[in-house]
Parts: sequence; structure tokens; C-alpha cells
Amino acid sequence: MKNSLLPFLFKCFALLPLSWVRFLGQQIGHLTWALNSRPAKITLRNIQLCFPDLSPFEQKKLAKQSLQETAKTALEAGAIWRNSWQWLENKIVAMEGDELLRAKVAAGKGVLVLAPHHGNWEVVAPYLASVAHLTAMYQPLGNPEMDKLVLAGRSKLNISMAPTNRKGVMMLFKALQNGTIVGILPDQVPDKESGSQIAPFMNVPALTMTLVHGLIQRTGCAVCSCYAERVKGGFKIVVIEADPAIYNEDQLTSVTGLNASVAACVKRAPAQYQWEYKRFRRLPEEYPRFYKEN
Repeated sequence: MKNSLLPFLFKCFALLPLSWVRFLGQQIGHLTWALNSRPAKITLRNIQLCFPDLSPFEQKKLAKQSLQETAKTALEAGAIWRNSWQWLENKIVAMEGDELLRAKVAAGKGVLVLAPHHGNWEVVAPYLASVAHLTAMYQPLGNPEMDKLVLAGRSKLNISMAPTNRKGVMMLFKALQNGTIVGILPDQVPDKESGSQIAPFMNVPALTMTLVHGLIQRTGCAVCSCYAERVKGGFKIVVIEADPAIYNEDQLTSVTGLNASVAACVKRAPAQYQWEYKRFRRLPEEYPRFYKEN
């Protein structure tokens, strides 16, 4: 019963108008803040770390807005997974940098797209797949019914899902060598088995993936960032150049450029970043403990 309830709710949300879903998300985010929940505490802590120049009042205001935006993202996901590209295309009301992405694809060297947890990242994959074939990594969820719903939603159209193992990494290499698009969520904390290095994110030390550096160095691909900002009536697709340092042969310089690329997206709409995630955990003992539980 538990496994079926969540997918059922997402399917119900998919039937509602987008404006209703966003209203519900706003109320859920407001409640999450009012209850001083665990996500609220993590969000505020991250914002305090990354925006030390804001006043305590401004930090709390941004934290509350972030919880509301993250709830909207979650509730919108069902509609994005369940509906067609034609439906979603009608919800994309503005674009910035679309010509940049298309020019990089036309160059034929493969394009690595950094898609951080910013805005509604579920919109990004279908958009990228409308430009060229997309290969993206996918880690199965613990809930089998939810996993089936998400995988089906993300695998439609012109998208190949790569497992989070060696086979999946080889799929990414091959896709770039074939001149297509690879999508990466670049702001997750790598696990112990994955390559990682500590680099600053918003001036705070963060364990950062080295996979992107390896893909660039081995394939010579182009890189850009992309996110779907939530705007009135739908979404605005934004594509911007990655920080030039990301192409550097030195790994630390490159991963620092990776985090700078994510930060450049975040600073454009800070409330729409997923601050509810413990981005600064798993650091070695010599680093500060940024959360009560790491």
C-alpha cells in the first residue's frame, strides 16, 4: 500500500492545472517552514553558509521561499512525467541560450550539459532530447512503484537512461564520442566509490564529482549549463556557457570550474535552488561539521 500511494498522488497531481499545483506547493513549503522541519533547518543552514552577507531576516525569507519552490518542483514532476512533450513544450514560455546549445551540438564534438538541482530539472531532459539524443544517468529509487513511474517518465522521447555504474559511464563516453548530448546532475555529493575532490561551492568546501573532468578530458566535448526557471505560466529554459576553468587539465581547477558553473545558475534565481540537500557533508575530519548530522 505504501509503495502505491506516492505514485498515485503524483498521477493525481498530473491531472491538475499547473497553477493549482504551484499553489499547493507553496502551501506545503509554507507549512514545512512553519513546522521548523528538518528540511527547513538544512535549507537555512545552507543559505547561511552561501549567503553570509544577507541579514538574518533576508536569510530566513530566502529559506522559506526555497522550501516553497522545492515543493512546487516536486508536485510539478508528476505532470512532466505523465504528459507528452507537446504538452510540456506549450509550457515553455521563454528561452535564453537555445541557439548556444544548438550551435554546440552542430559542431559534432558532443555536448555535456550540466543540469543542477535548480528550477525544475525534470523539464530539462525533455527539452535537451528535443534538440538531440540525450543520455542521462539514473539511479533506481527504493520504492519500486515510484521507480517505475519516474523511469517511464524520464525514458520517453529521445532519451537513454544510463545506470550509475561502469557500464553507465561507458554509455556517457560513447554518447559524447557520437556527437550527442549527455546530461549530468553536477551538484550531488559523490559516494565513496565515485571519484571526488574537494572544491569550493559558493566559497564553502564541498565534495565534488570528478566524472565531468574525466569526460571532458577523454572526449574533448563542449560543456554548458541548463536549467528551467519557474516563471508565470510555465517555464523559461536557460542555457549558459560553463565556467572556462572546467576545461582545464588540472583536476582541481576543473572541478572548481564545475562548481562555479552551478553557482552561476543559482545566483540568477537563488530561491529556486534545492537548498534542502546537505551539499556540504562527507568532508574529511579536518573540515568543519556544517550540519549536526553529517
